[in-house]
Amino acid sequence: MSDGERMTPRIALLGAWIALVILSVTTVLAGRFDGAVLPAIIVVLAGLAKAWIIVDRFMELRHAPRFWRFLVLGWPLVMALAIAAGLVGRTVT
Repeated sequence: MSDGERMTPRIALLGAWIALVILSVTTVLAGRFDGAVLPAIIVVLAGLAKAWIIVDRFMELRHAPRFWRFLVLGWPLVMALAIAAGLVGRTVT
């Protein structure tokens, strides 16, 4: 693309949809691994990436005030940290 060309909203949403499909397939494939920690890490990271794509592209909060983006993206981050804390507690004991 040249400097004057911009990605159309249709192409941007299609790209976001394809990324969501790839991330969803990744989580399914992660479930085939033995063990509990590595698949959980993969699923949590994919979930965070999916949340970011949904918030920025589909909810169109990328141009919203920072407070709203922080609030909406903060919740998946808090959940990921809670899961990580549970995994660390599970592997330590």
